[in-house]
Amino acid sequence: MRWIRSSAADLALAALLAASAAAGSAVADGLGRPSVPLGTPGYVLVVVAALGLSARRSRPLVALTTAAVCAGGYLALGYAYGPVILVLMIAVYSAARHAPPPAAAWCAAATLMLLLVHLLTSDRALGWLGVVPVAAWVVVPGALGYGLRLRQQAGQQARAEAIRQRLDEERLRVAQEVHDVVGHGLAAIKMQADIALHVMPRQPDQARVALAAISRTSRQALDELRTTLAAVRHVDGDDRAPAAGLGRLNDLRRRMADAGVTVRVRTTGERPGALPPAVDLAGYRIVQESLTNVLRHGRCERADVTVRYTTDDVTITIANPINGTPANGDGTGIRGMRARVEALGGDFVAGPVAQRFEVRARLPAGGGA
Repeated sequence: MRWIRSSAADLALAALLAASAAAGSAVADGLGRPSVPLGTPGYVLVVVAALGLSARRSRPLVALTTAAVCAGGYLALGYAYGPVILVLMIAVYSAARHAPPPAAAWCAAATLMLLLVHLLTSDRALGWLGVVPVAAWVVVPGALGYGLRLRQQAGQQARAEAIRQRLDEERLRVAQEVHDVVGHGLAAIKMQADIALHVMPRQPDQARVALAAISRTSRQALDELRTTLAAVRHVDGDDRAPAAGLGRLNDLRRRMADAGVTVRVRTTGERPGALPPAVDLAGYRIVQESLTNVLRHGRCERADVTVRYTTDDVTITIANPINGTPANGDGTGIRGMRARVEALGGDFVAGPVAQRFEVRARLPAGGGA
């Protein structure tokens, strides 16, 4: 559709220029002192050159060649300079703007040589004094067209780079979400499976409880993963799995209890209405990843989660006895949590504090600047 509109506009421009150029040539012929009065061949050449501009975007080299040949014939017949030069300049601009640069440069150079030959061999020409203005007829529109071409290409490259960057950011976001959902579920399932294997020979009833917990945890993880992927695709999620947020911390607490870890959740302050979705999700994921690290690395049986609300921000603290939990805070999960918080304009700290490993994240209640 856009190509059709462009072609129609070029055709209308060519028709208008053809009529204007024919009339203007007659005026120029009357005002000037041509060696040959303007006749039918001159009108035909001017009109053909102008009509050739109908292909100035679809076939720019054809339009330039047509204009150059017609202008050369027009001047060779001894007619006065006139609108045919304007048509030629538009053709040079169009070639520089829309044609491959090497081919456009060769055609423009050939056009310039044609004009210079006429300038230096015509009886009524200015000779070398006219080289600069005649050269400007080709150089100026050519430079203008090529400059706009470069500007358009730079804009297209910038837009393409912006699209690639958004896609990369989206892929990283999806990877982080999947990592958090699947990682926590698998860590809990592994812990429950270890419990089942340990008690099965002596306490089969307790093993069945652990296996039931595995089934429940896997189902919850799958539902949460389904909801996450549905949100990524911008479609309606599964009603069985509400959107992840700080309001679902009790679900994490129960899941950790099934894995043998007691989690105490404490909330202080008054929640400032509905948190921005990005902040609510980030807070949940930070708690989820921290508890996953407790299952993955630690050998402790308890953890404390504190959520403190103020008017301006929400501070989340997760602490557990070290008991084997890495104290350097350099894991992939720690880096992912820090990236989440910093992207929202918050602060993040993770490390050992008085024989406990503590993760502390402050998130702006407004979602960052």
